[in-house]
Amino acid sequence: MTILIAYDGSDDARAALDYAARHLRPEPTVVISVWEPLLLQFAWAPLVAETPAGPEPEPNDRFEEEKQAEHLAREGADILREAGLTDVQTLAERGGGPVWSAIVDVADELDASLVVTGSRGLAGARSLILGSVSTRVLHHARRPVLVVPPKQEKKKAG
Repeated sequence: MTILIAYDGSDDARAALDYAARHLRPEPTVVISVWEPLLLQFAWAPLVAETPAGPEPEPNDRFEEEKQAEHLAREGADILREAGLTDVQTLAERGGGPVWSAIVDVADELDASLVVTGSRGLAGARSLILGSVSTRVLHHARRPVLVVPPKQEKKKAG
């Protein structure tokens, strides 16, 4: 079986990696970072939906977003290896829609035994406006999902 861990470089994603490394049984693990060309991301915004997307790179060129996603996936894998996991692979996945959808699709392709993601801890109107990758993965994945909440700052005794 394979554990799929979503990683975007954020503190919340780092917390999910740390939790997984400390609490899950070592299994083959894939760290995924989803990317999309910036110009295609603008197509999701209603105000610029009429703007045509930019050209694809030449065959041997790559999008800067792809390079960044590969870097993030390697960073996540390095964190897991430093924590003692040994069977860790990376995946920079080009999304064709929402990030959550790419994560769910890859989980299906890998037949992942578990999907791990961090949570920004947004609630109410902020969550509705910004959306929630972790919530959508939780509701759309057809397999177990572990959502790791943000780290809480410790209160000083006083």
